[in-house]
Amino acid sequence: MTFEYDVVVIGGGHAGCEAAHAAARLGVRTCLITMDMNKIAQMSCNPAVGGIAKGQIVREIDALGGMMGIVTDRCSIQFRMLNRSKGPAMWSPRSQADRGRFIWTWRNVLENTPNLFIWQDTVTEFLFSEDHSRVEGVLTQMGVRFLAKAVVLTAGTFLNGLMHIGRTMIAGGRCGELASYGLTEQLRTMGFETGRMKTGTPVRIDGKTIDFSLADRQDGDTDFHHFSYLPWSLVHASEVDRPAPQTRHASTDAAGKGINTKAGAAWCADHALPCYTIQTNEAVHEILRQGLPDSPLYNGQIQSIGPRYCPSIETKIVTFADKDHHLLFLEPEGNGTQEYYLNGFSSSLPIDIQMEALHQIPALSHAVAYRPGYAIEYDYFDPTQLRHTLETKLVSGLFFAGQVNGTTGYEEAAGQGLIAGANAALQVKGQEPFVLGRDEAYIGVLIDDLVTKGVDEPYRMFTSRAEYRILLRQDDADMRLTPRGYAVGLVDETRYRLMMEKKKCVEQIVEFCEMFHVKLSFNDTLASLGSSELKEGCKLLALVNRPELNLPLLAKHIPELAQLFASLPDDRRDEIIEAAEVQIKYEGYISREKAVAQKIARLEAIRLPKTINYDELQQLTIEARQKLSRIRPETIGQASRIPGVSPADVNILLVLLGR
Repeated sequence: MTFEYDVVVIGGGHAGCEAAHAAARLGVRTCLITMDMNKIAQMSCNPAVGGIAKGQIVREIDALGGMMGIVTDRCSIQFRMLNRSKGPAMWSPRSQADRGRFIWTWRNVLENTPNLFIWQDTVTEFLFSEDHSRVEGVLTQMGVRFLAKAVVLTAGTFLNGLMHIGRTMIAGGRCGELASYGLTEQLRTMGFETGRMKTGTPVRIDGKTIDFSLADRQDGDTDFHHFSYLPWSLVHASEVDRPAPQTRHASTDAAGKGINTKAGAAWCADHALPCYTIQTNEAVHEILRQGLPDSPLYNGQIQSIGPRYCPSIETKIVTFADKDHHLLFLEPEGNGTQEYYLNGFSSSLPIDIQMEALHQIPALSHAVAYRPGYAIEYDYFDPTQLRHTLETKLVSGLFFAGQVNGTTGYEEAAGQGLIAGANAALQVKGQEPFVLGRDEAYIGVLIDDLVTKGVDEPYRMFTSRAEYRILLRQDDADMRLTPRGYAVGLVDETRYRLMMEKKKCVEQIVEFCEMFHVKLSFNDTLASLGSSELKEGCKLLALVNRPELNLPLLAKHIPELAQLFASLPDDRRDEIIEAAEVQIKYEGYISREKAVAQKIARLEAIRLPKTINYDELQQLTIEARQKLSRIRPETIGQASRIPGVSPADVNILLVLLGR
């Protein structure tokens, strides 16, 4: 056994798992160092993956050869496509997952990844070159020195982690787990800017003590959607305890009629679990208000910044004092446990206040908790100290990913981890870095926002943060990113071939709709479908563009279209048809947004010299000089997105570069 590696990844959370997997996939010798191998990819908060914009990130990770989507599919106990009432740019996949199975599935993936090794220990110190310009490895609590050409830090909430339950404070990175000390202090002495952030988690409830008859049941979808772009037969290729994987969900036959095989029905019956919704009431709020003097958020005990978009229940009753109820979700933690996660009731109030308030909700009047909700404070590093590769500007070979960059969420962490791990490996191999643009991926938007704008609160991804969200849909992440992943070695031949086959099939459907002529005799069919009659013959494309019509519906009445659908791969037919329909219906919007993106992309091609001295450019505003000097943007495009750099400042830079 040797303790010399190409890449060392610190931390076995969602960022660390993707980072280690990506680096190893690129062929470099990689070591993942984690405090507890039994907590790899632990879902510290809710037992779910995806959601608004987050689901798009997971599909992008999958398109790039990452594992979050596949692991989630293997562990899913309920899948839903959110925002289906809106346009496809807003559709977002979300899946409840079996928390315990999620850990062991990820561990199985990592243990069986070539070039990847795992060491259980705590990193206490970085090893640097004599001039501190380059990282050379790490030192652990056990006194083991790991030499490495690149190091990826993904410590999550563990750096000087401090948990709060009322006035009780407990050092730790997660309930029942130790915090990590030394790394922040070492990096701070080298000039890194650090800060503190806060997050929280709700109470966990024993399902035996919940009266589900007083809650509203919420079941998942039963159609073909899932996270990975791979067919079910490949998603579950290493799963020996599953029925025929390609039949997990209902599929659609050539005529558009929904079918669900016995094996698929059996899988759903054996694995799917419902969620439930309940509501707080005024009695709950009154008890919470009485407990505010003991709330760390309001008595001065917590000074750090928490996530605005996932507020604690005490923050909700203060901020929205006029509301007499708030919606809560009871989410199962898995098939083999009675544990339920109470989504929407994150709290750091004393235990007795939390329980007294919960008992005012009829469904929870006799609820017993496994553990209370708590808040946790932790260290993070200003992400403007990073390049778009997520390598630090101060130290070569040192990469940061996940919550240490001021983000929140499993998905945001995993996306960063994949990029950081890939770039660490590419740097070791002497190859060009891998960077995604804002018009290519939500991951690109996320990282660009971090390194150009920084954070003043835990960063969470939303579709509204992307200016090209019509281009960044969840249905076409494979078309956008799989070729890029294949080019650098993240994506294998099988995935690339499947993507190309899908692309060809989509093009065949679109071409068929462009060429197939619909005659006036079709008016009787249109009338039966509640669609207006034709005044003259038209191409099928025109009918597909009608909001009340869709391809599966039309295939029931057009034999040639049904025959085309029958020729598609059985296990991906529905996905291909949906992708083609989205492309047809939104072609105008897609083309227009592509044109805008291409115009803006010209600024990304204009690189700023690394030696430029912004303080000498008196033509720029003082604020622009200060921001440009601190962030050191690599391109004009990046400079234009820095808060405080105006269009006039950008024009000045363009003129100076022209000279």
